This record gives sequence, structure tokens and C-alpha cells, in this order.
Amino acid sequence: MYKLMVITNPDSAVGFALAGVDVIVAKSAAQARQELARAINDDRAGVIAMDEDYFDQIDDALRAKTEKLYRPIVVPIPSRLELEELREGHEYLAAFIKRAVGFDIKLKGLT
Repeated sequence: MYKLMVITNPDSAVGFALAGVDVIVAKSAAQARQELARAINDDRAGVIAMDEDYFDQIDDALRAKTEKLYRPIVVPIPSRLELEELREGHEYLAAFIKRAVGFDIKLKGLT
């Protein structure tokens, strides 16, 4: 079975670890790039979520490699959303999905 891995900063790592996710802590963007390069070669990785601030600093060669991969899927985790975007939980989730898949998905039945 493939697993979800998260590459994030030390402050966010605890929350992901408590949720049962495999967490890779990176103290800098450079360390995050190294960890991503290692993680995409892990046969157990299905999805790698990476802190958006780190993801934005990936060099072009590594970004191109991640975009061509069938598996694992590499997606940024929104690290900062404006307070008005957080009005309701489903709006946050919709914003996260839009960033991950590239288009809006209407969520029904969430309260």
C-alpha cells in the first residue's frame, strides 16, 4: 500500500504526525529539496505533500521531474491562507483542492 508523506517545517510537523502521516521535517528550503529528491524515489510513496513555501523554491529540473511522475503525486500544502479564505471549513478544503488539482470543485453536504 502506498503512503502519504509530508515534507514540512518543524512547526507544522507535530500536527501531521499526530494525524498519523509520515512526516519529513525540513528546517530550510534547501533541505526540503533534498528530502523531496529522496522521497520521490521511495517505492512506498503514493502522495508527497510539501509545504507551499518550500515547494515554491524547488529548482526547475526537480519540478519538471515531479510533474512527469505517475507516482508519487507531489502537491503543495497551502501554508498561509488569508483569514477571509478561512470563513468556513469547506472553503478552506475547496481552496486546498483547487491548489492540488488546478480547478474549482464544488463541495456539497459539508457543514
